[in-house]
Amino acid sequence: MESTVKALSEHFPCREKLIRQLYRFYGAGDPFPPAIYLFGHTSTGKSSILREFLPHLGVTKYAFLNAIECYTNKILFETIINRLEGHMPSADNGFASLVSADCMRDFVGQLQRMDGECGYVIVLENAERVRDMDHNVLPMLLRLPEVSGLNISVVLVSDLPFEKYFIRTGLSPVIKVFVPEYSKKDIVVIMMEGFEKVREELRVNLELMVDGSAKQAALSEEEIEKRVKVLLDLTSGFYENYLNIFLNVFFKVCRDLKELQLVSFECFQKYCEPVLDGSIAPDDVTKLWRHISKTMKLSLSTIYMRMGNINKELLRPTSESAESLEQVQIMKRLAQNLELPFYAKYLLIAAYLASHNAAKEDKRLFMKNHGKQKKRLQSVNAKAKVSEKMATQLGPKSFTIDRLLAIFYAILDEKVGLTCNLLAQISTLIHLKFLIFASGEGTIMDGSARLQCTIGMDFITHIGKMVGFNVRQYLCDFF
Repeated sequence: MESTVKALSEHFPCREKLIRQLYRFYGAGDPFPPAIYLFGHTSTGKSSILREFLPHLGVTKYAFLNAIECYTNKILFETIINRLEGHMPSADNGFASLVSADCMRDFVGQLQRMDGECGYVIVLENAERVRDMDHNVLPMLLRLPEVSGLNISVVLVSDLPFEKYFIRTGLSPVIKVFVPEYSKKDIVVIMMEGFEKVREELRVNLELMVDGSAKQAALSEEEIEKRVKVLLDLTSGFYENYLNIFLNVFFKVCRDLKELQLVSFECFQKYCEPVLDGSIAPDDVTKLWRHISKTMKLSLSTIYMRMGNINKELLRPTSESAESLEQVQIMKRLAQNLELPFYAKYLLIAAYLASHNAAKEDKRLFMKNHGKQKKRLQSVNAKAKVSEKMATQLGPKSFTIDRLLAIFYAILDEKVGLTCNLLAQISTLIHLKFLIFASGEGTIMDGSARLQCTIGMDFITHIGKMVGFNVRQYLCDFF
């Protein structure tokens, strides 16, 4: 056990507790638990750990499948049987399944014919989709050992808590295992594991510049060799300092490890430039922060987007005189490439205003008859803001769905009813990662969720221009 746990813990840092839990359920030789519900936020290692862990169980047969792909009962049942038996539909067999299982009775019958001396584990990802299938599918999956007589277990992997699975007839007891998000310290540990790989990629990029194929003017071979030598001399402490700076900016907005790794590498190239050319010392953290701060703020507004080479254009070195103009053009092009419904654009604007204005200012900003505001010396001094203390620079604050809709109706000229289509557009913005949950994930309909807006000032300004709305006019920072 210890050797398996140690090997997997080295591959998945900060997840030793979860690995030990799985080993206790499946590695002790006892009958498997009928069902385990593994849930937590995306990019926390749930599926990856299971894929590495199950092969270590020896005689156990396992099947991984995605509930999004298995959109009918027949596809679900036949896929489970095929993967447990090692059958792969291909051109040689006419893409035929091993057996035909049109209903639950056929599926259970096929399970009963399987080898009873072997253990079986079924891993069903995106398990919340099972709720949309026939009413008997989920209850039966939780009772497979009872109806089949096999040592079989079902692992349901999802982002939602199990309380969201409501069936009138009730469900069998299930073991719930929560996978917490990575803390900032955990992310630093995980990303430090990739330091050598990141440095090697930068070295390859530098060597590719010798032939002059890069957009920049090609450097001489001597200069390239000099930069490569400086790059190889960089220590893990230098990279750790960079990660701490990077996470101080991005961690509040994004906890997705994959996204953070992607954006971190893009920003690290820009961070290293003055060190490689010798203009800034590697241990001068203050100058390095001043150099990278603009790039990080720009990347913050496009962190969840996949818009071709936009991010690379943002990070490409430019002259100081043309830098601001080029950034504006990139943001404008990014906003124009984004195709959103008309009301979704207004919802996005309302979300930005809710994230960057205090709730106490809503009455003054969005109501015509809000009364007179008394001018006091304290309020006058408070308005003399330093740019670093402005709400648009401090980052997004959380807001409720009710406040979002109230601002939406206040800034929209026409009258629109609160329909399912309107609420669905909020879900679309969340799916696109323009809005993220601060708390109460998955509870949009009851109004208890709190959201944050992840996009930046330049981007929302261009969205406002597309619908003829002046965003700055409704921001407290510009009064």
